[in-house]
Amino acid sequence: MKVLITGGAGFLGSLLARELLKTGSLQGQAIELIMLADLIAPSHPDLVKSPIVTSDVGSLLERIPSVLKTDFDAVFHFASAVSGECEADFELGLRSNLDSTRQLLDGLRAQQSRTGVAPLFFFSSSVAVFGSDPLLPLPEVVTDTTLPTPQSSYGIQKFICEQLVADYTRKGYVDGRVARLMTVSVRPGRPNGAASSFLSGIVREPLAGVETVCPVDLSTAVALASPQNTVKGILAVMNASRDQFAGRTAINLPALTVTVGQMLDALETVAGKEVRALVTMESNPAIAKIVGGWPARFECQRTRDFGLTGDASYEDIIRQHMQLSS
Repeated sequence: MKVLITGGAGFLGSLLARELLKTGSLQGQAIELIMLADLIAPSHPDLVKSPIVTSDVGSLLERIPSVLKTDFDAVFHFASAVSGECEADFELGLRSNLDSTRQLLDGLRAQQSRTGVAPLFFFSSSVAVFGSDPLLPLPEVVTDTTLPTPQSSYGIQKFICEQLVADYTRKGYVDGRVARLMTVSVRPGRPNGAASSFLSGIVREPLAGVETVCPVDLSTAVALASPQNTVKGILAVMNASRDQFAGRTAINLPALTVTVGQMLDALETVAGKEVRALVTMESNPAIAKIVGGWPARFECQRTRDFGLTGDASYEDIIRQHMQLSS
């Protein structure tokens, strides 16, 4: 089994690659190669030292022809521009999200035509595909049949890619599986350009003794998932048979629903009042509009059918982050 992970040096891509190294297989087949394609080379020691891990560094859109000189059995496509970046730079979103995904799918279509085998293809979508349209308000609880009506460039680009993957799967070019990831919290490292970045920052920075700002009201409800639970869901989707995945539409990975106030209460419970005091409130209407338009509550039978459940509590998520960071 040869595996490609785009965005493979990023947080989720790197975490997934390390999990694949631990398990050693995907869909019951031994993994002999993991290629990580990203703007930078992987830095985690487990990936740097592994004899089966290689990297391809550069712009994915430019590097796809070179990357796909190898015939891959499975592709995890994480590389993309994030929400805030796509709102600020429309062209960046089109290149990074739409153009690169289309070129990657076309490269795999050529591979399928040459080999006669459709490679597994995972596309990382987002809850940003949901929004409240004036003629179709977002329901209080999102279900398997809730119609996506994205209200941001990022969400629209993700939804277009969902449909591309579905059609390439219908045509037999790839065996595509799309999962909508909840906002991952707590992410290690530095803040990024995502509108949701603060949902890690208001925990990560205070735990490191650094002051930070919360840009939304404490009553804002959000759907979150720990990094470990996110990777568990991704692997469950990719290890499923075509029949088990049940159709070509995206699956919503499990969520823990909390308010921002409850997140800070959990931070205080785990780390103390002094740590929580490092978070100050400073409203940012642009961020509040984007994040406030995303759904916070999910009730999806497909998720349960996969045996996937949300994290038990945000306190548990914080403790997981502290353990991994120590």
